[in-house]
Parts: sequence; structure tokens; C-alpha cells
Amino acid sequence: MMAYWYNVNTGQIEQDGSTESKDHLMGPYASEDEARSAIELSRKKNELADEADRAWKEG
Repeated sequence: MMAYWYNVNTGQIEQDGSTESKDHLMGPYASEDEARSAIELSRKKNELADEADRAWKEG
């Protein structure tokens, strides 16, 4: 199964076999579409974590 990666330096989608170092990649993702939405998914997860942190501190 081919994995897809989002390159945070270039904004491009890469596939396994075409990447050398993975230190600047987000993934792996099962599809190109998932990899393409990596930044948005990360932003949403960060927002949820921030909300949980605020609730814990207020709690």
C-alpha cells in the first residue's frame, strides 16, 4: 500500500519511495486527499487540544 506525505517546506504531496528524509513531512496518509488536508486537520486537532487545556486549567 502506497503512503502519502505532506511536505511542510514545499506544500507538495509526496509518495513513499520519492522521499529521502521524513523530518519535514506530515503523514503517512492513506490517500493523496488526506495528505492534502494535513494542515487543516492539524489545525483542528490543535484547537481541540487548546480547548481541552483551557478547560483543564479552569476546572
